[in-house]
Amino acid sequence: MRLVLTILLCAFWAIASVAEDYDVSPNVRLGWLLFYDPILSGNRNISCATCHHPKFGTSDGVSLSLGEGGLGLGPDRIIDPTNPPEQRIPRNAPALFNLGALGFTSMFHDGRLEEDINKPNMIRTPLGEDMALGFHSILSAQAMFPVLSGDEMAGHYSENDVSEQVRLGNLSQTGGAWDLIAARVAEIPEYRQAFDQVIGAETDIHFTHISDAIADFIVFEWRADNSLFDQFMRQEVDFTDIQLYGMSLFYGEAGCGQCHRGTFQTDQEFHAIAMPQFGPGKAARFENHFRDIGRMRVTGQIDDAYAFRTPSLRNIVATAPYGHSGAFATLEGIVRHHLDPIQSLYSYERSQAILPELPGVNDWAIMDDPDELAAIAKANSLERRLLTDDQVDAIVAFLSTLTDQQSLDGRLGIPPSVPSGLPIDQ
Repeated sequence: MRLVLTILLCAFWAIASVAEDYDVSPNVRLGWLLFYDPILSGNRNISCATCHHPKFGTSDGVSLSLGEGGLGLGPDRIIDPTNPPEQRIPRNAPALFNLGALGFTSMFHDGRLEEDINKPNMIRTPLGEDMALGFHSILSAQAMFPVLSGDEMAGHYSENDVSEQVRLGNLSQTGGAWDLIAARVAEIPEYRQAFDQVIGAETDIHFTHISDAIADFIVFEWRADNSLFDQFMRQEVDFTDIQLYGMSLFYGEAGCGQCHRGTFQTDQEFHAIAMPQFGPGKAARFENHFRDIGRMRVTGQIDDAYAFRTPSLRNIVATAPYGHSGAFATLEGIVRHHLDPIQSLYSYERSQAILPELPGVNDWAIMDDPDELAAIAKANSLERRLLTDDQVDAIVAFLSTLTDQQSLDGRLGIPPSVPSGLPIDQ
């Protein structure tokens, strides 16, 4: 088993930057500070770390986040009574581990941002071709989405200069949202001096410089490739009997390895697995429904209905809740869902969802609609499998070997302060 897996994994093992091979670059340190600095949000109150915090495995520990209009961190985040959220973030905040690896050629649960050799800068984005220019990678381009989302970081319509430009559709244009964010950063002497080392004092700071720095930081900080599993594959350690049994099930009888394959336990493809859906759905406000059709919203292909990307399983023990909707609070719960997705969908226990209180919203419209449930079930592509409780326990034991403690701790950690002087999420 080990020899076969080693041969398979070596073909996939490639990562954009190797933290151990060089001193921390000025751009990585810049990205470190910018990632935790609320200066990038419209109301200067939310940072990237608010929803991607190391305390919660680079996510936020809830099923669907509260972005703009929330106060606090993780499951303790509450609404701001003076400016409450308009809705929850429609999908679970994904973990950030290994996103610099060469195998990650698309971003988000539906892959709507992806590498495409036929597009400008080899990046395809739903925001238009001009929005793909200037980024050094798709990971860098990913950073533009939260700052341009009113629910995530930009702020409610017209309540600040950034959200006003977002509402008007002025994004990358001169004087648009990108320019406003970049100007804020440039006005802070410590940031300007730091960027001088990267782009030169004569070059204006652009939003793409900011996003490039954040991407470099993510690659450095959350590279996860030294788990017990990796050490086992290098023949440095042995597994326990239950871990060995779990691995044999994972790559064998249980069929997990059919989709969760390769170095990072993901085929990077999209599959419908009858995941329970709740929250506002992923649709334009005027469409007035709670549905999330996943990959189909990107491709327009009916075969992609309710399909979502196979997530990497690195550090999976620390990244609950699970699924694109964060439907399952425990690792055992999501494993059992895979065994009989349709039955799990119809018998879903709603108390598993970790949803910060948000009065006035209808979180369960899809789950209360028999026709919607039937559509989700019909799209399911997983076969039913029968495993014993002991076999499920063994798979969970194997999944625990994918934990890389250094990446969970972070190489730089949380900065004590940021150049803007704004409070940061500790």
